[in-house]
Amino acid sequence: MNTYKRHRFPPDIISYAVWLYYRFNLSHRDIEDLLAERGITVTRESIRLWCLKFGAIYTRRLKRKHRGFGDTFYIDEVFVKITGKQHYLWRAVDQDGEVVDVYLQAKRDGAAAKRFFKRLLRSHGHEPRKVVTDKLRSYGVAHGELIPDAIHSTQQYENNRAEQSHEATRVRERGMRKFKSVKQAQRFVTVHAAVSNLFNLGRHLVRAEHYRNLRISAFNEWGRAVA
Repeated sequence: MNTYKRHRFPPDIISYAVWLYYRFNLSHRDIEDLLAERGITVTRESIRLWCLKFGAIYTRRLKRKHRGFGDTFYIDEVFVKITGKQHYLWRAVDQDGEVVDVYLQAKRDGAAAKRFFKRLLRSHGHEPRKVVTDKLRSYGVAHGELIPDAIHSTQQYENNRAEQSHEATRVRERGMRKFKSVKQAQRFVTVHAAVSNLFNLGRHLVRAEHYRNLRISAFNEWGRAVA
């Protein structure tokens, strides 16, 4: 099946625009200008529709090829206001900083925590060895019912990894002037997480040559996902 059937623009242009949007803090208007500078005339509305359609397709392909997550999950939730109502963005990252899952819910009670833990188990395939959370009681409920054999740590500062991982989403939220709907927010954070996992290479942790090799591998994997 041709993914790009009935699209006027070549796949390289479409995938490049989608990559720019989810990789950097750019608006559809910004990408329209960047493409125009290269002599490519395309409207921001077309770019928006590309991001909606192909972002989801690329994410599914990236997830199928993902090599798996670590055995320790750092879990945290932050509030997100959408159309005047408060929601909670639940996020889990592993010990390497990769986003295991991110899920938007209206509450942060025990039922919401259990829903999120069930998603994590489906994504991961098996129970993590350890989960690190803050002292929210909802986490204890979900841990006790779903993964009682896993170590559960609530030590102060240990969950900084999950808390800091929210910052990239906050930056994008501000750039987008807040999320417009729950559906739009969930769609965006899901794709954004998959792209970030691929290109978040820990540049400050490795030598320049090693980083360049990792970047080449990431681009090759992206190329296979968008083909």
